[in-house]
Amino acid sequence: MTIAFVFPGQGSQSIGMGKALADAYPAAKAVFDEVDEALGESLSKLIWEGDIETLTLTQNAQPALMATSMAALRALEAEGVALTTASYVAGHSLGEYSALAAAGAIGLADTARLLRIRGQAMQQAVPVGDGAMAAILGLNFEAVREVAAEAAEGQVCEAANDNDPAQVVVSGDKAAVERAMHLAKARGAKRALALPVSAPFHCKLMQPAADVMAEALAKVEIVAPKVPLIANVLAEPVSDPTKIGQLLVAQVTGAVRWRESVLAMAALGVDGIWEIGAGKALSGMVRRIDRSIATRVVGSPDDVLAAAETTQEL
Repeated sequence: MTIAFVFPGQGSQSIGMGKALADAYPAAKAVFDEVDEALGESLSKLIWEGDIETLTLTQNAQPALMATSMAALRALEAEGVALTTASYVAGHSLGEYSALAAAGAIGLADTARLLRIRGQAMQQAVPVGDGAMAAILGLNFEAVREVAAEAAEGQVCEAANDNDPAQVVVSGDKAAVERAMHLAKARGAKRALALPVSAPFHCKLMQPAADVMAEALAKVEIVAPKVPLIANVLAEPVSDPTKIGQLLVAQVTGAVRWRESVLAMAALGVDGIWEIGAGKALSGMVRRIDRSIATRVVGSPDDVLAAAETTQEL
């Protein structure tokens, strides 16, 4: 079996995530300790004992989800499952940073600081209430892209996340997104749901945040990952450190091409995808994209042990 490790994005956060891993594996606890030290605050206390509203703030959710993913990876490694069990890594939006940290391309402390900066910059790029995102269910990416272009009417409205064949997210100015929701339903969408996000991610309104990230990434060492990254904005493998840095900047305003990324992995021979960290949203998307790919969620000590047993049989 050819396996890819994938890492979740915003929306997968929950209070208590990663706590059982930290209790069961010293290497997992060390991840949270290092992230706390890098940020100069106890993010782990917020993750395990805080309130979901504060955790969901972009500047907190992004490093918190990365820390949880890395804790799960360290637990896997403690059970003898090396990162190189995977032939590729990929992540959904902020999960791309988790993937790069997992593959050794960016240090853990640097990744935590970058995600704190990214979260703050994305939040500050557009005043709260001016932007919006909505999930369009039942139309494919091309159809939603046409809807978004028609709904823009001089404002910004873009197809931002191509998640799976029947779920595409639009992002942009609030009024334009609302027009897109009505248009999509008129074009046959099953549902159009406003998303509970604090900013319009992955559209050109995020350009100020992309500029901030270009400056921040220029100060961080990026090395070649141990296994190739399937990049969000290209949906193809990359290993060159300079290109990875450029793609992380482009990703702030560019669409997350998740459906195409999964299809690209399948074309490269991947027949097993493990979702490392919190939640199971990506596994659901993978099944809707290609049911022939076996999925596995690795977010708890039991998941880790089950995955380790599977690896011994490969």
